[in-house]
Amino acid sequence: MGKTEDGAYEGFSAEERAAMKDHAQEMRKASRRASKEEKAAEAERDVLAKIAEMPEADRAMAERVHAVVTAAAPALGAKLWYGMPAYALDGKVVCFFQSAEKFKARYATLGFSDLARLDDGAMWPAAFALTEVTAEVEARIAELVKRAVG
Repeated sequence: MGKTEDGAYEGFSAEERAAMKDHAQEMRKASRRASKEEKAAEAERDVLAKIAEMPEADRAMAERVHAVVTAAAPALGAKLWYGMPAYALDGKVVCFFQSAEKFKARYATLGFSDLARLDDGAMWPAAFALTEVTAEVEARIAELVKRAVG
C-alpha cells in the first residue's frame, strides 16, 4: 500500500487499484455465465487472452506456466484473479502467475494461496521469483502444483 517517506498512508497504489478493478470486472463477468462448462471454457479463454496481452518475456513464461500447471494438475481450472492468470480448485485459487509488468517488478512470480498443500514445518515458500522457465523450472513447477492440490 502506498506510503509517503514519513510512513503516512497514501492509499492504494495505481497498480493495486487497477488489480482491484480487474477483480471486480472478473466477478461481474463470471456471474453472467450460464453452465459450469461454459464458465470453465470462458475462463480459460480469458486467461489465454490476458497472457497474450503480456510483454514478450512475461508472455513466454506465462504460456509455459499455463501449460505445465494444466498438465500437472488437470483438476485445477484456469481463471483470472485480480487480472492475473490463476488456477483454482472448486473455484478457489490455489496458484497464480503474476507478470513482472503487473506491479512493475523486476521478475515474474509464481504464487500459491494458503489452500496449497505446500506446508513444510513452521516456514515454507509460498511464492517463487521467475526470470526464465527452463525444463528444470517446469519440472519444479509441476512438482509444486501436484503437491499443492494433494
